[in-house]
Amino acid sequence: MSPVFPMLTVLTMFYYICLRRRARTATRGEMMNSHRTIESNSRTSPLHAEVVQYAKEVVDFSSHYGSENSMSYTMWNLAGVPNVFPSSGDFTQTAVFRTYGTWWDQCPSASLPFKRTPPNFQSQDYVELTFEQQVYPTAVHVLETYHPGAVIRILACSANPYSPIPPAEVRWEILWSERPTKVNASQARQFKPCIKQINFPTNLIRLEVNSSLLDYYTELDAVVLHGTKDKPVLSLKTSLIDMNDLEDDDYEEKDGCGMDSLNKKFSSTALREGPNNGYFDKLPYELIQLILNHLTLPDLCRLAQTCKLLNQHCCDPLQYIHLNLQPYWAKLNDTSLEFLQSRCTLVQWLNLSWTGNRGFISVAGFSRFLKVCGSELVRLELSCSHFLNETCLEIISEMCPNLQDLNLSSCDKLPPQAFNHIAKLCGLRRLVLYRTKIEQTALLSILNFCSELQHLSLGSCVMIEDYDVIASMIGAKCKKLRTLDLWRCKNITENGIAELASGCPLLEELDLGWCPTLQSSTGCFARLARQLPNLQKLFLTANRSVCDTDIEELACNCTRLRQLDILGTRMVSPASLRKLLESCKDLCLLDVSFCSQIDNRAVLELNVSFPNVFIKKSFTQ
Repeated sequence: MSPVFPMLTVLTMFYYICLRRRARTATRGEMMNSHRTIESNSRTSPLHAEVVQYAKEVVDFSSHYGSENSMSYTMWNLAGVPNVFPSSGDFTQTAVFRTYGTWWDQCPSASLPFKRTPPNFQSQDYVELTFEQQVYPTAVHVLETYHPGAVIRILACSANPYSPIPPAEVRWEILWSERPTKVNASQARQFKPCIKQINFPTNLIRLEVNSSLLDYYTELDAVVLHGTKDKPVLSLKTSLIDMNDLEDDDYEEKDGCGMDSLNKKFSSTALREGPNNGYFDKLPYELIQLILNHLTLPDLCRLAQTCKLLNQHCCDPLQYIHLNLQPYWAKLNDTSLEFLQSRCTLVQWLNLSWTGNRGFISVAGFSRFLKVCGSELVRLELSCSHFLNETCLEIISEMCPNLQDLNLSSCDKLPPQAFNHIAKLCGLRRLVLYRTKIEQTALLSILNFCSELQHLSLGSCVMIEDYDVIASMIGAKCKKLRTLDLWRCKNITENGIAELASGCPLLEELDLGWCPTLQSSTGCFARLARQLPNLQKLFLTANRSVCDTDIEELACNCTRLRQLDILGTRMVSPASLRKLLESCKDLCLLDVSFCSQIDNRAVLELNVSFPNVFIKKSFTQ
């Protein structure tokens, strides 16, 4: 053998050792940068032709700004080729989520956050897209046309939605993730994050977003998936470097998706036996409980395997009073619920939003869990939980007698008859039915029996035939109502508003955005202002009839107002807005986008006079 080869072997080993040492001593930021550099420099074999495809279909999403019966500002605009890009601005042909900024966390209808939410889970909304061909992803490009920067996580699924054969296993892998960051420019961009390679082909991609740092709604135009039909092979050099980074990334991903081995962690009986547990034996039980209360759920699972004392503490039902399982939606299944069951007998707050889809959780598994853990439940979050059916709502109504807060937002696959069971939950104080198929008869029954309601969301409920009847029932039965969302209700009139205003004097928040049948000339908005002095949030979005008289009535009667949206009106002048701002000292959000009488100069002058108010002004491009 040539002496050159041993020398090359030694150099290779030395190079590898140096890389290992560098990886151990480098900061986490340096390691992440190294990993991204490697991924961006990876190249597939020339024999593997790259497939470039736009999304074929939008199969699921958590919210959108648009109507269920149109294409304007809806998630369905993400399918197909770009409609707007590379143009910038506010266009109806794009996909827009329902909220932005922190305003929705500051209004009376906002719920308290769950404890123990992992710091690396900050997703607020999602959309899932299918593509024609399954490929091994090499790039995912998101075409953003207005206020970019909301996308914080991209995932790929192993299941093929178009396959007639159900998959034996469904896996989700994170291709890219990052904490929310502020993007100062509002102009269009092609977002091209460096994604990691996965070992299965996919044609189902999920985008998760966080819009809390945005100054306005983000608008997405299209998503492009690049990939190869054959699994790409990295070079030797890349593989050596990647080995280091993958160790850390795998650990990070287990925390990020979480609960990958939850079943093993909870069922493990191989606990260390010893004569004592050091100083832990001398600490009061309550103090140990308090310390452990700061751990995330996966960490609590890991700690339960260390010794009998900590296992006892980690399995104590008091550690699971508030249980947030939404961050682990990609891994949570029936078996996970089975092992959690004995520890959740005292659970009061339970978040199963986004979980259980594509067969992860069955109706039987959910029912078994609630039969054991539902008696103490006060709050139940089930947003976008598409495994739910009528049986599930019946189980909730029977097993959760103390339930006060129920969120079924975007559970659009629930059949209309299923909602009749909610009327049995007479103690409800908060009910979120945004984007559900609830019908008028079921809703009237709920309103009749659930007179303790304080917060009610009926946004985009397209199956309700007559909102005046609903408003009349609310005014007659729900005297304690504080917040009401009627976003895009299609037929409420001044008669329903009159019943509502006279029957619910405690209202602090009212969303009448995109309600086309309301006209200022009937005096409905002035009546609201006079009869609802506690209003803190009022959205009259896209009502072109809102006029100076309405604004002046608000200035005189609703001095506690904090958020006002009058986007699209042609009848409001800068003078009336000045009166409002002078009267409502707590006002922090004023949306006057597309208000024809409010130009840039007027907004600038108001900003100078009232610097603490966020005044939003957008123009058609």
